[in-house]
Amino acid sequence: MEEIKGALDHIWLIICGAMVMFMQAGFAMVESGCCRAKNVQNILLKNLTDVCIGTIGWWISGWAIAYGGPMKDGLLENGFMGTEQWFGIGFVNYAGDGKFEPSTNMLNWFFQWAFCSAAATIVSGGVAERVNFGGYCLYSFAMTAFVYPVIVAWTWGYGWLASINSVGFMDFAGSGVVHMTGGVGALMGAIIAGPRAGRFQNPDEFGPHSLPLITMGTFILWFGWYGFNCGSTLGMNSIGQGFMAAHVAMNTTIAAATAGLTVFVLRLVMTKGKYDIGGFCNGILAGLVSITAPCGNVECGSAFAIALIGAFVYQGSSSLLKKLKVDDPIDAFAVHGACGAWGVMAAALFDWGEGFDLHHGWSGFACTADDSGACISGGNGDGFAANLLEVIMITLWSGFWTALIFLPLRFSGFLRVSDEDQDAGLDAVKHSPSKAYSIEINSTAVTTGIALEKVHPEKPGMLGNEESPLPPSTEA
Repeated sequence: MEEIKGALDHIWLIICGAMVMFMQAGFAMVESGCCRAKNVQNILLKNLTDVCIGTIGWWISGWAIAYGGPMKDGLLENGFMGTEQWFGIGFVNYAGDGKFEPSTNMLNWFFQWAFCSAAATIVSGGVAERVNFGGYCLYSFAMTAFVYPVIVAWTWGYGWLASINSVGFMDFAGSGVVHMTGGVGALMGAIIAGPRAGRFQNPDEFGPHSLPLITMGTFILWFGWYGFNCGSTLGMNSIGQGFMAAHVAMNTTIAAATAGLTVFVLRLVMTKGKYDIGGFCNGILAGLVSITAPCGNVECGSAFAIALIGAFVYQGSSSLLKKLKVDDPIDAFAVHGACGAWGVMAAALFDWGEGFDLHHGWSGFACTADDSGACISGGNGDGFAANLLEVIMITLWSGFWTALIFLPLRFSGFLRVSDEDQDAGLDAVKHSPSKAYSIEINSTAVTTGIALEKVHPEKPGMLGNEESPLPPSTEA
């Protein structure tokens, strides 16, 4: 029976980990679609290297710092970071007689690696279209090898935040640990890198070049989020874990739909009756980020309310950054940073314990109990305090290290590409081939959503030699 349970856990986490890894495709589609066509290859390059560099960083030191131990009484011994299992040493041990004894570390390394890569990728969108590839690679490695793992050690690695008071923090799948860490990094990176050349002087030139890519990427991310949130049960060997995974899936679905529709309506009002597909997509993502922390300890009505508020948090943050002239091309901070912080606090505020007294947190369907098995009274207050401290510490830690890495690069001229290169497009300056698309896109194609290889020279409404009229052109 134990072997069957172990096999079920392995199947579950490998599948969920693969789904989380596939979210990288969603990030790549959303980020490249949000930016201009002349920088698509450069965006895709950063997404590819985030995964590959993140893998090496997580293997060398990330896992060791986050989960390496040593442990004492179920908690990280020094409370701050792990100090063992560098380079995966100790995952498989020699048992004698030509035999090796495996452990579950490989399974957990793989599942948690997917989360680590996601945290780094969030930052790439905030600094898109104006950051040097080499400088970004340095940051990506630092994020996955040290910055993010320390936050994991404090929280999921059973460090000091897990035992700060009677109940500790509650962040089921990482609104704070993953999304806020990346979102704060994206904000600091956007501020330090500065806006793209001409971004606030000629804003109409910086619109997304492909709404189909953004929409497809959003659906991929939504799909992967079921691995992200449901997989955070960390096993599937009992009916209790099955119930929790299903509960998490329901809350995740409700939150995505609610926030997406809310932002869609908000943008409908703001644009005086125009449909904003990009806003709809970011609203969906805002709802998913908002529910990621509380998905395992709130009921479905609360998931609806959390997402509704999260939509306003997203829209307010996005509008504020534009007012402050902070150039975040994909709203990385608004979606992941601001909504990540809201999700962490929502996990405490909407915990489904009785009134404001009993706390459920990590215990899910049951109350958090003391050593005698009795429900801890006043647990919700402790839960709120711990989650507030999590938000503060993630902001300070991620913000400090991002500034420490990016500021020297900016002052040395190694962080930001020249205005001339930005104007020409990073694909043309840095890549071979020099264009992401083999077809030319003229103004008519952009406004009608049709990519034209060649417009008929004598019949302006015809495509090449085809006798098919173009749809009426509209002003951009």
